[in-house]
Amino acid sequence: MEKLNDLLGYNIKIFQDDDFFKYNLDSILLAEFVELKSNKKNILDIGAGTGAISLVLSTKTNQNIDAIEIQKELSDLFTKTIKYNKLEDQISLYNEDIKESVLLNRNNYYDIIVCNPPYFKNGKFSPKLAKSIARHEEFLNINDIAKVSKKLLNNNGSLYIVYNSERLIEALEILKSSNLIPKRLKFIHTNLSKSSTIFLLECVKNGNDGLKIEPPFILYNKDGKETDEYTTLIETKEEEKWVKKAMMDKPVFI
Repeated sequence: MEKLNDLLGYNIKIFQDDDFFKYNLDSILLAEFVELKSNKKNILDIGAGTGAISLVLSTKTNQNIDAIEIQKELSDLFTKTIKYNKLEDQISLYNEDIKESVLLNRNNYYDIIVCNPPYFKNGKFSPKLAKSIARHEEFLNINDIAKVSKKLLNNNGSLYIVYNSERLIEALEILKSSNLIPKRLKFIHTNLSKSSTIFLLECVKNGNDGLKIEPPFILYNKDGKETDEYTTLIETKEEEKWVKKAMMDKPVFI
Protein backbone atom coordinates (compact mmCIF):
# COMPACT_ATOMS: atom_id res chain seq x y z
CA MET A 1 0.00 0.00 0.00
CA GLU A 2 1.33 3.41 -0.99
CA LYS A 3 1.79 5.93 1.82
CA LEU A 4 3.06 9.46 2.28
CA ASN A 5 5.42 9.53 5.28
CA ASP A 6 7.36 12.20 7.09
CA LEU A 7 11.09 11.92 6.50
CA LEU A 8 12.12 11.97 10.16
CA GLY A 9 12.73 15.55 11.32
CA TYR A 10 13.63 17.06 7.96
CA ASN A 11 10.31 18.80 7.25
CA ILE A 12 9.95 16.84 4.04
CA LYS A 13 7.57 14.12 2.82
CA ILE A 14 8.38 10.85 1.08
CA PHE A 15 6.16 8.43 -0.85
CA GLN A 16 6.68 4.75 0.01
CA ASP A 17 4.93 1.44 -0.55
CA ASP A 18 4.72 -1.49 1.86
CA ASP A 19 5.38 -3.93 -1.01
CA PHE A 20 8.78 -2.38 -1.69
CA PHE A 21 11.89 -1.64 0.29
CA LYS A 22 11.43 1.47 2.45
CA TYR A 23 14.17 3.78 3.59
CA ASN A 24 15.74 2.90 6.91
CA LEU A 25 18.12 4.36 9.43
CA ASP A 26 21.29 3.40 7.58
CA SER A 27 20.29 5.72 4.73
CA ILE A 28 19.80 8.60 7.18
CA LEU A 29 23.10 7.89 8.90
CA LEU A 30 24.88 7.82 5.55
CA ALA A 31 23.33 11.11 4.41
CA GLU A 32 24.38 12.73 7.70
CA PHE A 33 27.91 11.34 7.28
CA VAL A 34 28.40 13.17 3.97
CA GLU A 35 30.52 16.31 4.25
CA LEU A 36 29.08 19.06 2.05
CA LYS A 37 31.23 22.00 1.03
CA SER A 38 30.52 24.98 -1.22
CA ASN A 39 32.95 23.72 -3.87
CA LYS A 40 31.24 20.31 -4.05
CA LYS A 41 28.77 21.07 -6.80
CA ASN A 42 27.67 17.80 -8.37
CA ILE A 43 26.28 14.90 -6.35
CA LEU A 44 25.25 11.40 -7.50
CA ASP A 45 23.05 9.05 -5.46
CA ILE A 46 23.43 5.47 -6.76
CA GLY A 47 20.60 3.04 -6.00
CA ALA A 48 18.44 5.85 -4.70
CA GLY A 49 15.37 3.76 -3.85
CA THR A 50 12.54 6.06 -2.80
CA GLY A 51 15.01 8.90 -2.40
CA ALA A 52 15.76 9.28 1.30
CA ILE A 53 19.45 10.10 0.88
CA SER A 54 18.90 12.62 -1.90
CA LEU A 55 16.09 14.23 0.07
CA VAL A 56 18.19 14.64 3.22
CA LEU A 57 21.04 16.11 1.19
CA SER A 58 18.62 18.53 -0.48
CA THR A 59 17.88 20.02 2.94
CA LYS A 60 21.58 20.70 3.51
CA THR A 61 22.77 22.03 0.14
CA ASN A 62 21.52 23.79 -2.97
CA GLN A 63 23.88 21.82 -5.21
CA ASN A 64 22.71 19.63 -8.07
CA ILE A 65 21.77 16.05 -7.19
CA ASP A 66 21.49 13.27 -9.77
CA ALA A 67 19.82 10.10 -8.50
CA ILE A 68 19.64 6.75 -10.25
CA GLU A 69 17.34 3.84 -9.41
CA ILE A 70 16.98 0.63 -11.43
CA GLN A 71 13.51 -0.37 -10.17
CA LYS A 72 10.73 1.47 -11.98
CA GLU A 73 8.27 1.17 -9.11
CA LEU A 74 10.67 2.87 -6.69
CA SER A 75 11.62 5.42 -9.31
CA ASP A 76 7.94 6.28 -9.81
CA LEU A 77 7.50 6.80 -6.06
CA PHE A 78 10.61 8.99 -5.93
CA THR A 79 9.32 11.02 -8.89
CA LYS A 80 6.10 11.72 -6.96
CA THR A 81 8.15 12.74 -3.94
CA ILE A 82 10.29 15.14 -5.97
CA LYS A 83 7.18 16.81 -7.38
CA TYR A 84 5.38 16.90 -4.02
CA ASN A 85 8.32 18.68 -2.37
CA LYS A 86 8.93 20.93 -5.41
CA LEU A 87 12.50 19.73 -5.88
CA GLU A 88 12.46 19.38 -9.68
CA ASP A 89 15.09 22.11 -10.08
CA GLN A 90 17.54 20.36 -7.74
CA ILE A 91 17.06 16.60 -8.08
CA SER A 92 17.24 14.80 -11.45
CA LEU A 93 16.13 11.16 -11.37
CA TYR A 94 17.21 8.43 -13.82
CA ASN A 95 15.39 5.09 -13.96
CA GLU A 96 18.40 3.12 -15.21
CA ASP A 97 21.04 0.55 -14.34
CA ILE A 98 24.12 2.57 -13.36
CA LYS A 99 26.32 0.07 -15.22
CA GLU A 100 24.59 1.01 -18.49
CA SER A 101 23.48 4.55 -17.73
CA VAL A 102 23.88 7.66 -19.87
CA LEU A 103 25.55 9.12 -16.79
CA LEU A 104 28.64 7.05 -17.55
CA ASN A 105 29.47 9.64 -20.23
CA ARG A 106 30.18 12.14 -17.47
CA ASN A 107 33.81 11.28 -16.83
CA ASN A 108 35.35 13.01 -13.79
CA TYR A 109 32.10 14.94 -13.30
CA TYR A 110 30.89 14.32 -9.75
CA ASP A 111 32.33 15.77 -6.57
CA ILE A 112 30.35 13.39 -4.36
CA ILE A 113 28.92 9.93 -4.95
CA VAL A 114 26.79 8.38 -2.23
CA CYS A 115 25.53 4.80 -2.24
CA ASN A 116 23.62 2.56 0.15
CA PRO A 117 24.28 -0.68 -1.78
CA PRO A 118 23.01 -4.23 -1.27
CA TYR A 119 24.92 -5.80 1.63
CA PHE A 120 24.77 -9.49 0.86
CA LYS A 121 26.19 -11.77 -1.79
CA ASN A 122 23.75 -13.70 -3.94
CA GLY A 123 22.46 -16.79 -2.23
CA LYS A 124 19.43 -16.48 0.03
CA PHE A 125 16.79 -14.28 -1.57
CA SER A 126 13.68 -12.56 -0.38
CA PRO A 127 10.54 -14.04 -1.94
CA LYS A 128 9.73 -10.51 -3.07
CA LEU A 129 12.11 -9.57 -5.88
CA ALA A 130 11.96 -5.84 -5.11
CA LYS A 131 13.18 -6.36 -1.55
CA SER A 132 15.71 -8.95 -2.67
CA ILE A 133 17.26 -6.46 -5.10
CA ALA A 134 17.69 -3.99 -2.24
CA ARG A 135 19.48 -6.54 -0.04
CA HIS A 136 21.44 -8.79 -2.41
CA GLU A 137 24.02 -8.19 -5.10
CA GLU A 138 21.80 -9.23 -7.99
CA PHE A 139 22.26 -6.02 -9.97
CA LEU A 140 24.87 -4.02 -8.03
CA ASN A 141 27.91 -5.04 -5.99
CA ILE A 142 30.92 -3.37 -4.40
CA ASN A 143 33.04 -4.01 -7.50
CA ASP A 144 30.48 -2.20 -9.65
CA ILE A 145 30.41 0.73 -7.24
CA ALA A 146 34.20 0.99 -7.27
CA LYS A 147 34.42 0.84 -11.06
CA VAL A 148 31.68 3.41 -11.64
CA SER A 149 32.96 5.76 -8.94
CA LYS A 150 36.49 5.68 -10.30
CA LYS A 151 35.15 6.76 -13.69
CA LEU A 152 32.64 9.38 -12.56
CA LEU A 153 34.37 11.07 -9.63
CA ASN A 154 36.65 14.00 -10.27
CA ASN A 155 40.12 13.96 -8.75
CA ASN A 156 39.81 14.20 -4.95
CA GLY A 157 36.06 13.57 -5.21
CA SER A 158 34.49 11.52 -2.42
CA LEU A 159 32.57 8.24 -2.40
CA TYR A 160 30.38 7.60 0.65
CA ILE A 161 28.93 4.16 1.39
CA VAL A 162 27.24 2.28 4.22
CA TYR A 163 28.07 -1.42 4.26
CA ASN A 164 28.07 -4.68 6.21
CA SER A 165 30.81 -4.66 8.86
CA GLU A 166 31.63 -8.32 8.19
CA ARG A 167 32.75 -7.29 4.70
CA LEU A 168 34.93 -4.36 5.75
CA ILE A 169 38.26 -5.82 4.61
CA GLU A 170 36.81 -6.90 1.26
CA ALA A 171 35.35 -3.43 0.67
CA LEU A 172 38.57 -1.63 1.62
CA GLU A 173 40.66 -3.80 -0.71
CA ILE A 174 38.31 -3.41 -3.67
CA LEU A 175 37.90 0.33 -3.27
CA LYS A 176 41.59 0.99 -2.79
CA SER A 177 42.42 -1.08 -5.90
CA SER A 178 40.32 1.48 -7.84
CA ASN A 179 42.32 4.37 -6.35
CA LEU A 180 39.47 5.16 -3.97
CA ILE A 181 41.46 5.72 -0.82
CA PRO A 182 39.65 5.16 2.51
CA LYS A 183 39.77 8.37 4.58
CA ARG A 184 37.00 8.23 7.22
CA LEU A 185 35.44 5.19 8.90
CA LYS A 186 32.61 5.09 11.45
CA PHE A 187 31.11 1.95 13.00
CA ILE A 188 27.44 1.71 13.97
CA HIS A 189 26.41 -0.31 17.04
CA THR A 190 23.01 -1.09 18.50
CA ASN A 191 24.81 -0.86 21.87
CA LEU A 192 28.40 -1.24 22.98
CA SER A 193 27.88 -4.82 24.16
CA LYS A 194 27.14 -5.89 20.58
CA SER A 195 29.42 -6.02 17.58
CA SER A 196 29.06 -3.43 14.86
CA THR A 197 26.73 -4.54 12.09
CA ILE A 198 27.27 -1.72 9.60
CA PHE A 199 29.86 0.96 8.97
CA LEU A 200 30.04 4.31 7.18
CA LEU A 201 33.01 4.97 4.91
CA GLU A 202 34.34 7.90 2.91
CA CYS A 203 36.89 7.24 0.17
CA VAL A 204 38.68 9.92 -1.84
CA LYS A 205 39.68 9.35 -5.47
CA ASN A 206 43.51 9.46 -5.68
CA GLY A 207 43.63 10.66 -2.07
CA ASN A 208 46.61 10.34 0.22
CA ASP A 209 46.91 7.36 2.57
CA GLY A 210 45.70 7.91 6.11
CA LEU A 211 42.45 6.58 7.58
CA LYS A 212 40.62 8.38 10.38
CA ILE A 213 38.46 6.10 12.53
CA GLU A 214 35.72 8.25 14.03
CA PRO A 215 33.89 7.61 17.31
CA PRO A 216 31.18 4.97 16.85
CA PHE A 217 27.50 5.77 16.60
CA ILE A 218 25.62 4.02 19.43
CA LEU A 219 21.85 3.67 19.39
CA TYR A 220 21.17 2.53 22.96
CA ASN A 221 22.82 2.88 26.36
CA LYS A 222 23.33 -0.02 28.77
CA ASP A 223 19.95 0.73 30.35
CA GLY A 224 18.25 0.32 26.99
CA LYS A 225 17.44 3.99 26.57
CA GLU A 226 18.29 5.84 23.39
CA THR A 227 21.59 7.68 23.40
CA ASP A 228 21.52 11.46 23.09
CA GLU A 229 23.07 11.15 19.63
CA TYR A 230 20.34 8.79 18.47
CA THR A 231 17.58 10.87 20.05
CA THR A 232 18.86 13.94 18.24
CA LEU A 233 18.84 12.09 14.93
CA ILE A 234 15.41 10.50 15.01
CA GLU A 235 12.04 11.85 16.01
CA THR A 236 9.41 9.68 17.68
CA LYS A 237 6.25 10.63 15.86
CA GLU A 238 3.81 7.73 15.83
CA GLU A 239 3.96 7.25 12.07
CA GLU A 240 7.76 7.14 12.15
CA LYS A 241 8.26 4.47 14.81
CA TRP A 242 8.69 1.82 12.09
CA VAL A 243 12.00 3.48 11.24
CA LYS A 244 13.48 2.58 14.63
CA LYS A 245 13.35 -1.14 13.97
CA ALA A 246 14.60 -0.59 10.44
CA MET A 247 18.28 0.10 11.04
CA MET A 248 18.93 -3.60 10.53
CA ASP A 249 16.00 -4.15 8.18
CA LYS A 250 18.23 -5.30 5.32
CA PRO A 251 19.37 -8.48 7.10
CA VAL A 252 15.75 -9.57 7.61
CA PHE A 253 14.47 -11.89 4.91
CA ILE A 254 10.86 -10.91 4.43
